[in-house]
Formats: sequence, C-alpha cells, structure tokens
Amino acid sequence: MNHPDSTNGTDGRLRLTKHHGAGNDFLVLVDTEGGAALDPVLVRSACDRRFGVGADGVIRVTRGAGSADLGMELRNADGGVAEMSGNGMRCLAQAAVEAGLVPPTSFTVQTLAGVKSVEYHPGATAGAAEASVDMGPATLGPAQPGALPGHPACLVDMGNPHLVVVVPDVDEVDMDEVGPRLQRDHPDGINVECIAIGPGSDAITLRVWERGVGETLACGSGSAAAAAAAHQWGLVGARVAVHNPGGTLFVQLSPDGIRLEGPVRKVASLELDPAQLLAAARP
Repeated sequence: MNHPDSTNGTDGRLRLTKHHGAGNDFLVLVDTEGGAALDPVLVRSACDRRFGVGADGVIRVTRGAGSADLGMELRNADGGVAEMSGNGMRCLAQAAVEAGLVPPTSFTVQTLAGVKSVEYHPGATAGAAEASVDMGPATLGPAQPGALPGHPACLVDMGNPHLVVVVPDVDEVDMDEVGPRLQRDHPDGINVECIAIGPGSDAITLRVWERGVGETLACGSGSAAAAAAAHQWGLVGARVAVHNPGGTLFVQLSPDGIRLEGPVRKVASLELDPAQLLAAARP
C-alpha cells in the first residue's frame, strides 16, 4: 500500500519523512515502485545541515525480495553506500509501518549485511515508537594496540567495520582528531567507537566517529560492536546499556546474535524538489 506523503511523486518531487533514533537522524524515502535510486550528489546535498535539510544519512525503502518483507538502501551523509545501521533500521521501520507497507509488530528487511528481523511497537504519543533489530553476530578481530597506545582496542565486524577503543573518559577524547586519523589506516573506512565503562554495572558510555558522516549522536551498529567487545574483555554482562550522546540504547548479546533496542521518533514529513535542492547546495 502506498502512502501519498511517503512515495516519490510523478512531478519529480521526492516525498520523504525524517526520523531519529537517539539523535542519529535519517531521511527516509519509501519507493515501492523502484524508480527513485539514491543519487550520491543529491544525498550529500540533502544531508547538509547548512545548505540542505540535514541528516546523518538517507534510507530508501523498497519492496522485499525472497524471504524479506522490505529492502533497504542506505547512504551516509557523504553519499557513500553503507551496509547497515541499527538506528537507521528503526527509522525505516517507523516509516514503513506508517506508510502501510508492513504491520507491526514483526517483519524482515533485506540489507547489504543480510536479512534482519525487526520488532516495532508504536508509542503512546504521535511519532514515538520503540523498536528492536536483529543485528546478527559480532565477529571480533585482532587486537589493535597501536590505535591509541596503552588502551585496549580491537576490530569488530557487524556486517560493517568497527574499531572499538576503551578509554578512561570519552569526554577527554578529541574525536575530531582521533576519528579521521584512525580511519586513514583503513582504506575502505571504518567506524571508530571510543568507550568508557559505566556508569554503573553492565553499562558503557560511547562516542562514535562514523565513516562518511563524522561524529554522530548515536550509532546502533557501533553500540552493538562496543558491547560485544566489552563483553569479550569481561567488562560487562550479556545485556548492556550503551549511553550514546543522544540517548541510551540496549544491546542483548546471545549465542544466536545481537539484538539492539531503542527509541525512534518521527520528526517531519517533507517534500524535496531535486533541482531546487541542488541549486541551493554548498558551493
């Protein structure tokens, strides 16, 4: 079922919704007809927070293939392709449910990191919901002692790449320097998570530098990667509260994989004229 506020129009205008999961914000385009592929230049212009709408990325929702109910195409703010986003998946879920494409509470989404299951529960107020996402397994790679010398660090594969580093206090980290420097060691880019243990038991505090975006207020796959690494190091249990700058996400670790739980909020419905957007783009 199509929704007139969510699909691309025959007049060339794009009708999108904006959502955020703990401050990690996305523009979502429901494209059930498959005629609105995401152009990198247009994505960069739309995500620009001064010359465009502003977002950490753009998500295109399509009809599913095979066993999946829906498909997901995700581009970061720089226009580059991303495999998966836990926060983005919750934003996709809210847009898809509101567009009538799937009913709550359970459905599946095909991503570049595989088919993921989603559980979605509308909230008591308009535009509010809670959702959990199957993030799949975390594959912990080798230690990275040279990342920040003297601090435990390792690579984690969540279907997208992560580097997790433990520090005493995340507020003391210069992420504008550390993030780009550590990314330069990985030609295809990497998400960098600096974490501190606490406050309290089974909790970590996180700051993240996302490839193709920069520092963001939250990262779902980064929260999962960080919780998995901290658990492997014996610092937390199997259920972890991950305090992102934009809000708290919960990560449940099990032998069957990782589940990410958190809020999602709809911010707005909007209509974009691509030509007008590009004409207003950053010089």
